[in-house]
Parts: sequence; C-alpha cells; structure tokens
Amino acid sequence: MTTRPLIRPFTGLRPRSEHAAAVAAPPYDVLSSEEARQRAAGKPYSFLHISKAEIDLPPEIDHYAPEVYAKSAENLRKMIAAGILFRDSTPCYYAYRLVMGTHTQTGLIAAASVAAYDAKRIRKHEFTRPDKEDDRVRQIEALDAQTGPVLLAHPDSDDAENLIAAATRGTPIADVTADDGIRHTLWLIDEAQAIARISAVVGAMPSLYIADGHHRSAAASRVAAARRGKGRPQSAEYFLAVIFPARQMRIMDYNRVVRDLNGHRVDAFLKAVGERCTVTASATPVKPQCTGSFGMYLDGRWYHLVIRPELVPTQDPVRRLDVSVLTEQILAPVLGIADLRRDTRIDFIGGIRGLPELERRVNSGEMAVAFAMYPTQMAELMSVADAGEVMPPKSTWFEPKLADGMVSHVLD
Repeated sequence: MTTRPLIRPFTGLRPRSEHAAAVAAPPYDVLSSEEARQRAAGKPYSFLHISKAEIDLPPEIDHYAPEVYAKSAENLRKMIAAGILFRDSTPCYYAYRLVMGTHTQTGLIAAASVAAYDAKRIRKHEFTRPDKEDDRVRQIEALDAQTGPVLLAHPDSDDAENLIAAATRGTPIADVTADDGIRHTLWLIDEAQAIARISAVVGAMPSLYIADGHHRSAAASRVAAARRGKGRPQSAEYFLAVIFPARQMRIMDYNRVVRDLNGHRVDAFLKAVGERCTVTASATPVKPQCTGSFGMYLDGRWYHLVIRPELVPTQDPVRRLDVSVLTEQILAPVLGIADLRRDTRIDFIGGIRGLPELERRVNSGEMAVAFAMYPTQMAELMSVADAGEVMPPKSTWFEPKLADGMVSHVLD
C-alpha cells in the first residue's frame, strides 16, 4: 500500500479578493447562535450563514436538526452561484498570517492526511465528545466540504518558516481586519517548485500536533472511513488544516472560578490552601509569571500562591501541568471538585477576558473564589501528545483565532 503524504496541496474554495472581508467570520464554535445572528445581521455573505445556518431558521429550531445542515448546504451553493466564492483551478497551498496587536504568526493552509491522524503521526491531546463529532460529520457530509480548519503546530523548522515567509512577499489574495481587530492575510502558493519544497520539508517532519480542532479532525477521520472503498474520490482522505510553527503560537491562560468554598469559612479555606502552597497577600492583581505559581482572588483580595515543589510529580507530563496541579492540590481535596467536565460548581474563563473578569465574577457573588493560571506552554502540550496522553479539560486557550471562510476544502 502506498503511504499517503503528510500534507498535500488542494484546490481551495475561497472568496474573491473583493469579497473576503464580507465573507470572513469567527470560528463556528466561539459564538452562540444568538451572537452569530447578531454578527451576521445585514451581512448576507458572512460565512456564519454556512457555519451556523440555524441563524437563518426560526430561533427555536434544534441546532442539530437536519434542516440546519440542509440550510448550510443551500447557503454554500448560493454563494458559489453568486460568484462570491470560487474554486482555484489547480492544487495550491496558501500562506496565512494572523496579526493580533504585537503578536504575529505565519503558517500554511494545507490538506493534512487522515492516515497520519489515524496512525497518531498527527497527534491529539484532548478527548472528544460524540455529539460534537456527530455534528461535524453531518456538516461535512451535507456540504461535501470541510469548512472549519484544524489548527496544527509543527516542530521548530527554519526551513519551513523560510519557505512560507518567501510566499508572503507577493501580493495577498485576501487581507481582512476583522471586527475584533485581528488581521487575516492570505497568499496563494501555486508555483510547482515552491509546492514541492513545502511538501518535502513538512512531509519530513516526524509529527504534527493538534492545537485546536479535535472534533473536526475526528469527524474527518470518520467521514474518510465511511467513504473508503466505495469508489469515492480520495479527497476525503485529507482534512483542512492550518499549520503554524509551534514557537510562533500563543497560548493564553485559561482561568478557573468556583461557586462556593465547599463549606469552608474564608480563614479555614486559606489555612487549607496554605498547607499545600505558600500564600502571600497582594495589593494588586496577580498574573502568574511561571509554572507552579497561581493568582487567587478571594473575599475582595488577591493572593499569590506558589505550590510546594515536592507536591509536583515532575516525571508525569500530564500531572505536572499547572492545570493538573491545581486540581490535585486545591480543587479536589479542598473544594471537592474532581471532575472538571461535569461539576457545575466550576467555570472557566479564557485569558483574553483578563483578570478583571475574575474579580467581577467573584465580586458579584456568583462565584466565591477565582484562580489565575500561568498559560500552558506549547512544549508541555507536545510532551503530552507525544506520550499518547490527554490534557485536563480547558487547558489551552489559543489566540488569535482562525477565521472561517478564508479557504475551504471540497471533497470531490
């Protein structure tokens, strides 16, 4: 059996340059249906009409109803018929740059191998939920296309970065600054020699790592398996991916807030925490600057927590993560929260919202205590994935987010 290449170029479905700003939209999974409805109001070509087609149906409709997927496919066909979206005539790669404030990352849009995913060469670090997988499978099958890219990271490679940087010296095919201020710029890579060199350099990498998009990649694998051997074209053996250098990617803190102190008074709670950490009161909000360090907001005051080193299992790639240490040393034994997936007493706040959001949730009385985290590092994510393990829920918050609609992968 011939080994499939790790990545390959593809004939992308994308907006014409003059329509890119009208089409580009936030990822389908970062907006509620009501938020998407508001964002797409007066924007007939917003990709939200495809990625969250329930916004064009009665508000009470089940978001997983067959009518939603059918509407998504109908909206896609209409945008193609109107000439808003078109398909490149030859297989290409695409260079994609994201700029958020002072942060810049430049990567590659490619079709990534399902076989490599199934063989764990494209490595994951999260569990998936069957209902969310089912949703993505239905969306892919309804559209006969993958419209939500999987965010991948590749190990550090000067050669790969230089090849992609070279592609960005030309005129972009799309340059969009979204409502949130994030700039999305796209360049076409259609020259045969450049394609061959990129395929060779990336293809020689031992592994790629899923940063975000575990449900999308799992769904792509299921679709490929269902179509395999039925005489369908082999485009389903690849999935839409955006691949960035790991050293360029930015993970923000993913903070925790807890509804009550599990029956403890404030002084008793502080004493219990002090048995596992050094606790220092702070006159200012505490944003941790290294692993093993936490900020805690309680009863109108900030505290700096440093976990006792002997409590950190340094040889275990999962248990040594700060998100694991906090659970094992404080959330579970002191606050009685061991199952972060199901316990309704805990909530999670992405670092993009800042420490004031932690204060707000506690000061309002909705929550009793907040914990500010040091961000999980890419090296930690890759170590967990290399070990074939999974990270605790809500371990990573990647920013900036990719845009939906910039390029889609059609399954011929």
